[in-house]
Amino acid sequence: MCKALRQPPEKWHGLADVEARYRQRYVDLFSNPASMRVFRDRLTILGSIRQTLADAGFVEVETPTLQPIYGGAAARPFTTHHHTLDIDLYLRISPELYLKRLLVGGMERVFEISRNFRNEGISTRHNPEFTMLECYQAYGDYHDMMELLESMVISAIDRLGGGYRRPFGEMTIDFTPPWSRVRYADLFTEHVGCDMLDADAVRAAAGRHGIATEQKHPQVVVNELFEACAADTLIDPTFVLDYPAEICPLTRRCPDNPALALRFEAFASGGMELGNAYTELNDPDVQRRTLSAQLSGEGDETMRVMDEDFLTALEYGMPPAGGMGVGIDRLVMVLTNRTSIRDVILFPLQRPKG
Repeated sequence: MCKALRQPPEKWHGLADVEARYRQRYVDLFSNPASMRVFRDRLTILGSIRQTLADAGFVEVETPTLQPIYGGAAARPFTTHHHTLDIDLYLRISPELYLKRLLVGGMERVFEISRNFRNEGISTRHNPEFTMLECYQAYGDYHDMMELLESMVISAIDRLGGGYRRPFGEMTIDFTPPWSRVRYADLFTEHVGCDMLDADAVRAAAGRHGIATEQKHPQVVVNELFEACAADTLIDPTFVLDYPAEICPLTRRCPDNPALALRFEAFASGGMELGNAYTELNDPDVQRRTLSAQLSGEGDETMRVMDEDFLTALEYGMPPAGGMGVGIDRLVMVLTNRTSIRDVILFPLQRPKG
Protein backbone atom coordinates (compact mmCIF):
# COMPACT_ATOMS: atom_id res chain seq x y z
CA MET A 1 0.00 0.00 0.00
CA CYS A 2 1.39 3.42 -0.94
CA LYS A 3 1.08 6.39 1.39
CA ALA A 4 -1.88 8.77 1.09
CA LEU A 5 -1.03 12.41 0.44
CA ARG A 6 -4.62 13.67 0.89
CA GLN A 7 -6.83 13.48 3.94
CA PRO A 8 -9.86 11.19 3.32
CA PRO A 9 -13.38 12.40 4.21
CA GLU A 10 -14.43 12.17 7.84
CA LYS A 11 -15.22 8.53 8.65
CA TRP A 12 -18.88 8.76 9.66
CA HIS A 13 -20.11 11.35 7.16
CA GLY A 14 -18.32 10.38 3.96
CA LEU A 15 -18.12 12.63 0.92
CA ALA A 16 -21.21 14.82 1.23
CA ASP A 17 -20.77 17.24 -1.69
CA VAL A 18 -22.79 15.77 -4.59
CA GLU A 19 -20.68 17.27 -7.36
CA ALA A 20 -17.50 16.09 -5.69
CA ARG A 21 -18.94 12.58 -5.43
CA TYR A 22 -19.40 12.48 -9.22
CA ARG A 23 -16.05 14.09 -10.03
CA GLN A 24 -14.11 11.99 -7.54
CA ARG A 25 -15.97 8.68 -7.66
CA TYR A 26 -12.88 6.93 -6.32
CA VAL A 27 -13.29 8.86 -3.06
CA ASP A 28 -17.06 8.40 -3.07
CA LEU A 29 -16.69 4.62 -3.32
CA PHE A 30 -14.35 4.16 -0.37
CA SER A 31 -16.04 6.75 1.85
CA ASN A 32 -19.75 6.11 1.16
CA PRO A 33 -20.85 2.47 1.59
CA ALA A 34 -24.22 3.26 -0.02
CA SER A 35 -22.47 4.25 -3.27
CA MET A 36 -20.41 1.08 -3.33
CA ARG A 37 -23.62 -0.92 -2.75
CA VAL A 38 -25.33 0.72 -5.74
CA PHE A 39 -22.55 -0.29 -8.09
CA ARG A 40 -22.40 -3.81 -6.71
CA ASP A 41 -26.16 -4.01 -7.25
CA ARG A 42 -25.63 -2.78 -10.81
CA LEU A 43 -23.28 -5.71 -11.44
CA THR A 44 -25.84 -8.08 -9.93
CA ILE A 45 -28.54 -6.72 -12.26
CA LEU A 46 -26.30 -7.05 -15.32
CA GLY A 47 -25.34 -10.59 -14.36
CA SER A 48 -28.97 -11.54 -13.88
CA ILE A 49 -29.95 -10.05 -17.27
CA ARG A 50 -27.22 -12.01 -19.03
CA GLN A 51 -28.30 -15.19 -17.29
CA THR A 52 -31.97 -14.69 -18.19
CA LEU A 53 -31.07 -14.16 -21.84
CA ALA A 54 -28.68 -17.13 -21.92
CA ASP A 55 -31.37 -19.35 -20.39
CA ALA A 56 -33.72 -18.20 -23.18
CA GLY A 57 -31.21 -19.21 -25.87
CA PHE A 58 -29.76 -15.78 -26.69
CA VAL A 59 -26.08 -15.31 -27.54
CA GLU A 60 -24.10 -12.18 -26.71
CA VAL A 61 -22.40 -10.41 -29.62
CA GLU A 62 -20.39 -7.26 -30.29
CA THR A 63 -21.13 -4.78 -33.08
CA PRO A 64 -19.24 -1.63 -34.17
CA THR A 65 -19.08 1.42 -31.95
CA LEU A 66 -17.66 3.49 -34.83
CA GLN A 67 -20.20 3.45 -37.65
CA PRO A 68 -20.07 4.99 -41.13
CA ILE A 69 -23.85 5.59 -40.99
CA TYR A 70 -25.66 6.12 -37.72
CA GLY A 71 -29.14 4.65 -37.32
CA GLY A 72 -31.53 2.58 -35.28
CA ALA A 73 -32.84 5.50 -33.22
CA ALA A 74 -33.92 9.11 -33.47
CA ALA A 75 -30.94 10.97 -32.05
CA ARG A 76 -28.13 13.38 -32.86
CA PRO A 77 -24.77 11.58 -33.12
CA PHE A 78 -21.24 12.47 -32.12
CA THR A 79 -19.03 12.77 -35.20
CA THR A 80 -15.36 11.89 -35.49
CA HIS A 81 -12.85 11.45 -38.32
CA HIS A 82 -10.63 8.54 -39.31
CA HIS A 83 -7.46 10.03 -40.75
CA THR A 84 -6.06 6.98 -42.58
CA LEU A 85 -9.28 6.38 -44.54
CA ASP A 86 -10.13 10.11 -44.56
CA ILE A 87 -13.77 9.46 -43.67
CA ASP A 88 -16.17 10.77 -41.06
CA LEU A 89 -17.52 8.20 -38.62
CA TYR A 90 -20.17 8.34 -35.91
CA LEU A 91 -20.26 6.99 -32.40
CA ARG A 92 -23.21 4.64 -32.43
CA ILE A 93 -26.56 5.84 -31.21
CA SER A 94 -27.84 2.24 -31.31
CA PRO A 95 -26.59 -1.22 -32.35
CA GLU A 96 -30.00 -2.09 -33.85
CA LEU A 97 -29.26 -2.24 -37.56
CA TYR A 98 -26.15 -4.38 -37.06
CA LEU A 99 -27.99 -6.82 -34.81
CA LYS A 100 -30.70 -7.19 -37.44
CA ARG A 101 -28.02 -8.01 -40.01
CA LEU A 102 -27.10 -10.93 -37.74
CA LEU A 103 -30.69 -12.18 -37.92
CA VAL A 104 -30.30 -12.19 -41.71
CA GLY A 105 -27.09 -14.17 -41.27
CA GLY A 106 -28.89 -16.88 -39.29
CA MET A 107 -28.13 -15.93 -35.68
CA GLU A 108 -31.70 -16.25 -34.44
CA ARG A 109 -31.43 -14.90 -30.88
CA VAL A 110 -28.83 -12.21 -30.26
CA PHE A 111 -28.20 -9.49 -27.71
CA GLU A 112 -25.65 -6.82 -26.96
CA ILE A 113 -25.07 -4.72 -23.85
CA SER A 114 -23.42 -1.72 -25.42
CA ARG A 115 -22.24 1.79 -24.72
CA ASN A 116 -24.22 4.21 -26.88
CA PHE A 117 -23.64 7.91 -27.47
CA ARG A 118 -26.22 10.62 -28.19
CA ASN A 119 -25.22 14.25 -28.58
CA GLU A 120 -28.06 15.61 -26.50
CA GLY A 121 -28.84 17.16 -23.15
CA ILE A 122 -27.81 16.14 -19.65
CA SER A 123 -30.40 15.66 -16.92
CA THR A 124 -31.29 13.35 -14.05
CA ARG A 125 -32.48 10.83 -16.68
CA HIS A 126 -30.03 11.47 -19.53
CA ASN A 127 -26.27 11.10 -19.93
CA PRO A 128 -24.69 11.46 -23.40
CA GLU A 129 -22.88 8.13 -22.89
CA PHE A 130 -25.12 5.37 -21.57
CA THR A 131 -25.55 1.60 -21.45
CA MET A 132 -28.24 -0.13 -23.49
CA LEU A 133 -29.33 -3.73 -23.84
CA GLU A 134 -30.69 -4.61 -27.28
CA CYS A 135 -31.92 -8.08 -28.16
CA TYR A 136 -33.60 -9.63 -31.20
CA GLN A 137 -35.52 -12.88 -31.51
CA ALA A 138 -36.29 -14.43 -34.88
CA TYR A 139 -39.88 -15.68 -35.23
CA GLY A 140 -40.91 -13.60 -32.22
CA ASP A 141 -42.93 -10.41 -31.86
CA TYR A 142 -43.51 -7.61 -29.38
CA HIS A 143 -45.60 -9.88 -27.17
CA ASP A 144 -42.58 -12.16 -26.75
CA MET A 145 -40.52 -9.10 -25.86
CA MET A 146 -43.04 -8.14 -23.16
CA GLU A 147 -42.68 -11.55 -21.54
CA LEU A 148 -38.89 -11.36 -21.82
CA LEU A 149 -38.62 -7.89 -20.26
CA GLU A 150 -40.94 -8.77 -17.42
CA SER A 151 -39.06 -11.99 -16.62
CA MET A 152 -35.72 -10.19 -16.91
CA VAL A 153 -36.67 -7.53 -14.35
CA ILE A 154 -38.36 -9.99 -11.99
CA SER A 155 -35.28 -12.24 -12.04
CA ALA A 156 -33.05 -9.24 -11.27
CA ILE A 157 -35.25 -8.28 -8.34
CA ASP A 158 -35.12 -11.85 -7.05
CA ARG A 159 -31.31 -11.69 -7.19
CA LEU A 160 -31.20 -8.31 -5.42
CA GLY A 161 -33.73 -9.20 -2.74
CA GLY A 162 -36.06 -6.73 -1.11
CA GLY A 163 -39.32 -7.79 -2.72
CA TYR A 164 -41.41 -6.55 -5.64
CA ARG A 165 -42.72 -3.43 -3.92
CA ARG A 166 -39.76 -1.07 -4.05
CA PRO A 167 -39.26 2.58 -3.06
CA PHE A 168 -38.29 5.14 -5.67
CA GLY A 169 -37.97 8.64 -4.29
CA GLU A 170 -41.34 9.42 -2.71
CA MET A 171 -43.10 6.65 -4.67
CA THR A 172 -43.52 2.94 -4.14
CA ILE A 173 -43.43 0.88 -7.34
CA ASP A 174 -45.09 -2.54 -7.41
CA PHE A 175 -43.25 -4.84 -9.84
CA THR A 176 -45.46 -7.83 -9.02
CA PRO A 177 -46.23 -9.67 -12.28
CA PRO A 178 -48.15 -9.62 -14.50
CA TRP A 179 -47.60 -5.97 -15.41
CA SER A 180 -50.42 -3.85 -16.80
CA ARG A 181 -50.97 -3.60 -20.55
CA VAL A 182 -52.79 -0.58 -22.00
CA ARG A 183 -53.15 0.87 -25.48
CA TYR A 184 -51.45 4.16 -26.33
CA ALA A 185 -54.64 5.53 -27.93
CA ASP A 186 -56.69 4.84 -24.80
CA LEU A 187 -54.17 6.58 -22.53
CA PHE A 188 -54.02 9.51 -24.93
CA THR A 189 -57.79 9.94 -24.93
CA GLU A 190 -57.97 9.63 -21.15
CA HIS A 191 -55.25 12.16 -20.32
CA VAL A 192 -55.22 14.55 -23.30
CA GLY A 193 -58.97 14.56 -23.78
CA CYS A 194 -59.24 13.89 -27.53
CA ASP A 195 -58.70 11.21 -30.17
CA MET A 196 -55.07 11.12 -31.27
CA LEU A 197 -56.17 10.85 -34.93
CA ASP A 198 -58.31 14.02 -34.72
CA ALA A 199 -55.80 16.53 -36.16
CA ASP A 200 -57.78 19.66 -35.23
CA ALA A 201 -58.32 18.51 -31.64
CA VAL A 202 -54.65 17.54 -31.32
CA ARG A 203 -53.54 20.99 -32.49
CA ALA A 204 -55.86 22.65 -30.01
CA ALA A 205 -54.58 20.44 -27.19
CA ALA A 206 -50.98 21.21 -28.16
CA GLY A 207 -51.74 24.91 -27.93
CA ARG A 208 -53.21 24.50 -24.45
CA HIS A 209 -50.06 22.70 -23.30
CA GLY A 210 -47.58 25.04 -24.96
CA ILE A 211 -46.39 22.49 -27.54
CA ALA A 212 -45.35 23.93 -30.89
CA THR A 213 -46.87 22.35 -34.00
CA GLU A 214 -45.14 24.24 -36.83
CA GLN A 215 -42.94 22.14 -39.14
CA LYS A 216 -43.72 18.96 -37.20
CA HIS A 217 -45.46 15.85 -38.41
CA PRO A 218 -48.86 15.60 -36.64
CA GLN A 219 -47.92 12.30 -34.99
CA VAL A 220 -44.75 13.84 -33.55
CA VAL A 221 -47.04 16.38 -31.90
CA VAL A 222 -49.26 13.54 -30.69
CA ASN A 223 -46.29 11.87 -29.01
CA GLU A 224 -45.15 15.10 -27.38
CA LEU A 225 -48.65 15.47 -25.94
CA PHE A 226 -48.58 11.86 -24.75
CA GLU A 227 -45.27 12.40 -22.97
CA ALA A 228 -46.49 15.65 -21.43
CA CYS A 229 -49.88 14.43 -20.25
CA ALA A 230 -50.00 10.63 -19.97
CA ALA A 231 -46.56 9.14 -19.37
CA ASP A 232 -46.08 10.75 -15.96
CA THR A 233 -49.22 9.01 -14.64
CA LEU A 234 -47.62 5.56 -14.99
CA ILE A 235 -46.13 4.62 -11.61
CA ASP A 236 -46.23 0.82 -11.57
CA PRO A 237 -44.65 -0.98 -14.55
CA THR A 238 -46.96 -0.63 -17.55
CA PHE A 239 -46.66 -1.78 -21.16
CA VAL A 240 -48.06 0.90 -23.49
CA LEU A 241 -48.98 -0.73 -26.81
CA ASP A 242 -49.47 0.32 -30.44
CA TYR A 243 -47.77 3.65 -31.10
CA PRO A 244 -48.47 6.09 -33.97
CA ALA A 245 -46.87 4.50 -37.03
CA GLU A 246 -45.18 7.60 -38.43
CA ILE A 247 -42.81 7.87 -35.47
CA CYS A 248 -41.85 4.17 -35.78
CA PRO A 249 -40.06 3.78 -39.14
CA LEU A 250 -38.49 0.42 -38.23
CA THR A 251 -41.68 -1.23 -36.96
CA ARG A 252 -44.29 -3.49 -38.55
CA ARG A 253 -47.74 -1.90 -38.82
CA CYS A 254 -50.86 -3.25 -37.13
CA PRO A 255 -52.57 -5.45 -39.73
CA ASP A 256 -56.03 -4.04 -38.95
CA ASN A 257 -54.93 -0.38 -38.65
CA PRO A 258 -51.81 0.75 -40.57
CA ALA A 259 -51.88 4.09 -38.71
CA LEU A 260 -50.55 2.18 -35.69
CA ALA A 261 -47.27 0.33 -35.18
CA LEU A 262 -46.72 -2.91 -33.28
CA ARG A 263 -44.54 -1.23 -30.66
CA PHE A 264 -44.60 -1.00 -26.90
CA GLU A 265 -42.79 1.11 -24.37
CA ALA A 266 -42.58 0.00 -20.75
CA PHE A 267 -42.94 2.84 -18.25
CA ALA A 268 -42.62 3.06 -14.47
CA SER A 269 -41.93 5.57 -11.71
CA GLY A 270 -43.92 8.42 -13.23
CA GLY A 271 -42.93 8.23 -16.87
CA MET A 272 -39.47 6.63 -16.75
CA GLU A 273 -39.06 4.53 -19.90
CA LEU A 274 -37.61 1.11 -19.01
CA GLY A 275 -37.87 -0.59 -22.39
CA ASN A 276 -38.93 -0.09 -25.99
CA ALA A 277 -39.80 -2.97 -28.31
CA TYR A 278 -41.17 -3.71 -31.77
CA THR A 279 -42.50 -6.39 -33.96
CA GLU A 280 -39.75 -5.68 -36.45
CA LEU A 281 -40.35 -4.48 -39.99
CA ASN A 282 -38.61 -6.94 -42.32
CA ASP A 283 -40.06 -6.06 -45.74
CA PRO A 284 -37.27 -4.23 -47.65
CA ASP A 285 -39.67 -2.31 -49.91
CA VAL A 286 -41.78 -1.04 -47.03
CA GLN A 287 -38.64 -0.28 -45.04
CA ARG A 288 -37.26 1.82 -47.88
CA ARG A 289 -40.52 3.79 -48.05
CA THR A 290 -40.61 4.49 -44.31
CA LEU A 291 -36.97 5.60 -44.22
CA SER A 292 -37.49 7.71 -47.34
CA ALA A 293 -40.38 9.44 -45.57
CA GLN A 294 -37.97 10.38 -42.78
CA LEU A 295 -35.52 11.79 -45.32
CA SER A 296 -38.27 13.93 -46.85
CA GLY A 297 -39.09 15.53 -43.53
CA GLU A 298 -41.85 13.34 -42.11
CA GLY A 299 -41.73 11.75 -38.67
CA ASP A 300 -38.91 12.57 -36.28
CA GLU A 301 -36.61 15.28 -37.57
CA THR A 302 -33.44 13.57 -36.33
CA MET A 303 -33.88 10.47 -38.52
CA ARG A 304 -32.09 11.75 -41.60
CA VAL A 305 -30.00 8.85 -42.91
CA MET A 306 -30.50 6.03 -45.40
CA ASP A 307 -28.51 2.86 -44.76
CA GLU A 308 -28.39 1.15 -48.15
CA ASP A 309 -26.39 -1.81 -46.85
CA PHE A 310 -29.07 -2.48 -44.23
CA LEU A 311 -31.70 -2.48 -46.97
CA THR A 312 -29.54 -4.84 -49.02
CA ALA A 313 -29.39 -7.18 -46.02
CA LEU A 314 -33.19 -7.15 -45.77
CA GLU A 315 -33.39 -8.10 -49.46
CA TYR A 316 -31.64 -11.38 -48.60
CA GLY A 317 -34.49 -12.10 -46.20
CA MET A 318 -34.77 -11.24 -42.52
CA PRO A 319 -37.07 -13.57 -40.58
CA PRO A 320 -40.03 -12.07 -38.74
CA ALA A 321 -38.71 -10.95 -35.37
CA GLY A 322 -39.26 -9.14 -32.13
CA GLY A 323 -36.68 -6.67 -30.90
CA MET A 324 -36.21 -4.71 -27.70
CA GLY A 325 -34.01 -2.04 -26.16
CA VAL A 326 -33.65 -1.55 -22.40
CA GLY A 327 -31.88 1.40 -20.79
CA ILE A 328 -29.67 -0.29 -18.22
CA ASP A 329 -28.86 2.91 -16.32
CA ARG A 330 -32.54 3.77 -15.87
CA LEU A 331 -33.40 0.23 -14.84
CA VAL A 332 -30.65 0.33 -12.22
CA MET A 333 -31.97 3.69 -11.01
CA VAL A 334 -35.45 2.29 -10.45
CA LEU A 335 -34.30 -0.94 -8.80
CA THR A 336 -31.81 0.75 -6.45
CA ASN A 337 -33.91 3.82 -5.55
CA ARG A 338 -31.62 6.41 -7.14
CA THR A 339 -33.42 9.36 -8.72
CA SER A 340 -30.43 10.67 -10.72
CA ILE A 341 -28.73 8.75 -13.50
CA ARG A 342 -25.40 10.15 -12.27
CA ASP A 343 -25.77 8.02 -9.14
CA VAL A 344 -25.63 4.78 -11.15
CA ILE A 345 -22.90 5.69 -13.68
CA LEU A 346 -19.41 5.42 -12.26
CA PHE A 347 -18.03 8.42 -14.13
CA PRO A 348 -20.89 10.59 -15.48
CA LEU A 349 -20.13 13.47 -17.82
CA GLN A 350 -19.64 16.72 -15.90
CA ARG A 351 -19.32 20.32 -16.97
CA PRO A 352 -15.65 21.37 -16.77
CA LYS A 353 -14.74 23.32 -13.67
CA GLY A 354 -14.69 27.06 -14.30
